[in-house]
Amino acid sequence: MSIQEQITFKQIRYFQSIAEAGSFRRAADRLGVKQPTLTVQIASLEETLATTLFERQRNGVVMTPAARELLPRARRIAEEMKGFADQALGLSGQSTYRLGVTPTLGPYLLPRVLPSVHQRFEDLRLYVREGVPNQLGNDLKSAVHDVLLTTLPLQGDELEIVPLFRESLKLAVPLEHPLASKAVISGKDLVGEAVLTIDEQHLYHRQVSALCERLGATVNRDYEGTSLDTLRQMVVMGMGITFLPSLYVASEIGDSDTLRVTDVKDVNMNRDHALVWRRRSPARVFFRQLAETVRAIIDEQLADEVTLL
Repeated sequence: MSIQEQITFKQIRYFQSIAEAGSFRRAADRLGVKQPTLTVQIASLEETLATTLFERQRNGVVMTPAARELLPRARRIAEEMKGFADQALGLSGQSTYRLGVTPTLGPYLLPRVLPSVHQRFEDLRLYVREGVPNQLGNDLKSAVHDVLLTTLPLQGDELEIVPLFRESLKLAVPLEHPLASKAVISGKDLVGEAVLTIDEQHLYHRQVSALCERLGATVNRDYEGTSLDTLRQMVVMGMGITFLPSLYVASEIGDSDTLRVTDVKDVNMNRDHALVWRRRSPARVFFRQLAETVRAIIDEQLADEVTLL
């Protein structure tokens, strides 16, 4: 049996996942397999190749020079296998893609646009999975996801990024807070204020931190929420003030009588969102069509809440 016949696609996929995750444990969690399974498969692959791929360390693994050389080819193989599966599904009349979304955007946008998307692409099936932008980007590059709906910035020469829309941020304050009674709140009113945010693994945390620095406010590190819903509840309970995305406000708060949600005069508070896929993706032409369709739907249905980019 030749060396090519001894190597399996599963081994290549496991190798790629470990290289990108930096440890057998994290790769096993991501793949949904037991860690000993990875260990056995990688040991077999190393034996077949007659080379060591990973240096085991206490806190993970380090790729050997051979592994670094092989990783780009492993990614191309994964891309080709995905293209093979996509083409097979296309021949059967189905188009199934894995969509990664950020938890501070997906739940508040997708229910409002997906029904119209499915009306225009009747055979389209999307498997939606949430994740923080950094992890989503890594998973997209490693073909865990096919396409992302995510918040910018996201970098990578191997990615095609199509900006969709800009979403404003709103100030949310408890009704008993001194700012709640002001007719107009300006940026200078926020100087020295302690602002609540979600934990730092989220890009939204960094965006709010940057906004606070620009306004002269501070991030309250004593209380960090795990979601936008948690943030809202913390504000309602009088634990502080925060910023909330306008789509979240429209979806979950509306005309609230438990807190005040408002713009801040003369302060631009925005974040940008995009559809992203791999440049080499076999479905890249369709994804460009999907991006234009999503933009058109947003322009039709959400023009009062967001701005197209």
